[in-house]
Amino acid sequence: MLVNQKRKFGRVDLEVTAFGFGTAPIGNIFTPIPEDEAQGMIQASWDAGVRYFDTAPMYGHGLAELRTGHGLRWKKRDDYVLSSKVGRLLTPAPRASIDFAPWADAAPFTMRFDYSYDGTMRSFEDSLQRLGLERMDICFIHDIDRFTRGNDQPAVFEQAMDGCWRALEKLRSEKLVKAIGVGVNEWEVCHEALKRRDFDCFLLAGRYTLLEQDSLDEFLPLCEQRGAAVVIGGGFNSGILATGAKPGAKYNYAPAPQAILDKVAKIEAVCADYRVPLPAAALQFVVAHPAIPSFIAGTRTVAQLQQNLAWFNHPIPADFWAELKRRGLLREDAPVPLAAA
Repeated sequence: MLVNQKRKFGRVDLEVTAFGFGTAPIGNIFTPIPEDEAQGMIQASWDAGVRYFDTAPMYGHGLAELRTGHGLRWKKRDDYVLSSKVGRLLTPAPRASIDFAPWADAAPFTMRFDYSYDGTMRSFEDSLQRLGLERMDICFIHDIDRFTRGNDQPAVFEQAMDGCWRALEKLRSEKLVKAIGVGVNEWEVCHEALKRRDFDCFLLAGRYTLLEQDSLDEFLPLCEQRGAAVVIGGGFNSGILATGAKPGAKYNYAPAPQAILDKVAKIEAVCADYRVPLPAAALQFVVAHPAIPSFIAGTRTVAQLQQNLAWFNHPIPADFWAELKRRGLLREDAPVPLAAA
């Protein structure tokens, strides 16, 4: 099955499953998730064969790392791959003094950005303490994009290419982490980082999907050339590729503009002709690219997780992808999945 298919992680001595478990939701984004539901999702993903887990200090002000570590603590450590991130430091504080938005019932830590060498080393060590695990395998520099940092992005990027890079390169050279990279919302930032430094991997949210393939122009070809792995998050473009083109559908965390609604409606028509669920096509498309070994999905309930797993394994005929290209709904040069047996 595609879900638990093991894939080489670029040039690095790691294998990840094609489906990865993303932990932002169990950081209680927007609304709380009960502890038993969070742990149930980790265990259900494990039972399905998922062996790649991604987390970050940002998610729930440390709560996602705490929950992830708890869920994985008694699993054999060499049986799974774990990634987390640097770029924020957490400091204990009274709950009443913390603005948690958009997180709910998060862990009692304030957050501040820090892309310095010392801050990166501190962030790395703090994450291991929260996880309660002896290592992480992959470490990403988090949120050095315009989406997060706005007009400060150019200066923040330069800080990260100095401080974070030097720290992570040292950790990699000392074999304390196997792969280092950048996790952002814009492929252009990943592309510039790869041109500047010898990164192993990237985590890209929402910018290579059934709706968007501009990263095929320069970024993904350079990744193939350099052996850099790309993990994709946000494969539903924040909602519309899961819900379809219905009123109020979200695209890039905002109501979808009419042009996007129209394109998704056309894709849905092809899905209907071939009896392919739109979310299944969205999930399976991203991992067809040779530079993309894994897609990470964040879910809020065990039932939602099971639905994503089913979509990831849903058979899709080769003619479906050919029809999308014939109608100009998918780039001709976009790699597509092999037809399911």
